[in-house]
Amino acid sequence: MGGPPLTSRRKFISLEAAMSAMCAVLYAMGSYFTAYISSPWGFGQFRPAVVIPAVFSTLFGPLVGGLGAAVGTLIVDSVKHGHIYIRSLVAAVPGNFLGFYLFGVIMKRKFSWENFIKASQITLLVANAIVAFLYVYFRAFVEVSYPVAFREAWIYVSLGLVAWWYVTMLPFVLLLGPPLIRAVASAFPGFVSEDIRSSTMRSEIPRRSFAMAMTLPGSLMLLVGIGITVSDPSFIMALKLAPSPLILAGMQAMFLGSGVILFILGVLVLATGRLSGRAK
Repeated sequence: MGGPPLTSRRKFISLEAAMSAMCAVLYAMGSYFTAYISSPWGFGQFRPAVVIPAVFSTLFGPLVGGLGAAVGTLIVDSVKHGHIYIRSLVAAVPGNFLGFYLFGVIMKRKFSWENFIKASQITLLVANAIVAFLYVYFRAFVEVSYPVAFREAWIYVSLGLVAWWYVTMLPFVLLLGPPLIRAVASAFPGFVSEDIRSSTMRSEIPRRSFAMAMTLPGSLMLLVGIGITVSDPSFIMALKLAPSPLILAGMQAMFLGSGVILFILGVLVLATGRLSGRAK
């Protein structure tokens, strides 16, 4: 008594299953296009396709986004390597599921563009930290083939991967997420909640908040890059912050480059008002 009819629950479960499958397929396809672009450490994919589970988590809830992201990342990793990829099962699957489930929980409480910014930042930090630390720890202490230099610096390599994924994913989620959410809500209003449908049509996207969400981490990355540049390389390597001179150079380029790009994107969003228009 008091619950929704059985038929309605079945329809809802069927919709969740279908949307989870669609999210997984789209995420896998999008991720495969950049699957061979890696971080300065030689592993850790460049993955702008994370905007896909972010959109699905927002529109269809935490379980859809979490399952879609977990299955999608396992598919693309396994296709890339030609077999069920154990490292993905150990690290990427739980990290993606928990991260985008959290994204959906934040957005389900109350839809707003401010919450979307918050969910993007929290999710990218939490999910990437889970993936990075599980992945590097597994390779460093379970797989015997992992280089000793990486094993000794596994914590710093993990933190570096978190930074790499965060700064390379954030602009895609913030810049592509809102227009995709609005497009889906407008094209398929019957598939999304009334709260999302009405909010996306009425509310103006706060360009200042989106700009600050990129300029602040961009400034931080830039400062870290400058710090690496002016520091003695032998001192940094002695602290095990970088396992080799080549990786140190890659870290320098990553922090400087990502810092400049994020800062410029934030300034451009603020200056041009790219995200500010109301939906027609």
